Amino acid sequence: MAEIQQQADSGKGGKKRAKKMSTKIDMTPMVDLAFLLLTFFMLTTTFNKPNVMQLTMPVKEKNPEDQSQIKASDAFTIVMGEANKLYYYEGLLADDVKPELKLSDYSADGIRKVLLARQRQNPKTVVLIKPDDKSNYQNMVDILDEMNITDQKKYALVDISKADLELIKSSGL
Repeated sequence: MAEIQQQADSGKGGKKRAKKMSTKIDMTPMVDLAFLLLTFFMLTTTFNKPNVMQLTMPVKEKNPEDQSQIKASDAFTIVMGEANKLYYYEGLLADDVKPELKLSDYSADGIRKVLLARQRQNPKTVVLIKPDDKSNYQNMVDILDEMNITDQKKYALVDISKADLELIKSSGL
């Protein structure tokens, strides 16, 4: 509240001077409002933080010879197909070797169980994730979640090859 204080007349004779008035403004409500606004904005900014998964992508090598090659015994390949189908096989796909393709689903009893068993068998496993053009985005998020849940240290997103597509078609799964 603003208050006006008047100075009392000293009782001297002579000229009358204009009365000087001083104003005093109570700043308490303004300070209260400032702290309430500060608290409100600090709380709302903490609620506004996005919840995302940390994904670190490696720098692409300029020379293909400089890239490190993985051994077939350490490789585990997951192929994401259309209609929420998930195929996997152990090892790498080579011209002379056709691995056994298996079908799984995106559940705890499906691919998670397979990944955990593979990780116990070979701790140096590198998972190659190959999404098909017809697979959906939710399946990609699900498989990346499985990599986090199973604490898979090494995995890579790789383009699907024509040999992988032919393997799926020839398997009949």
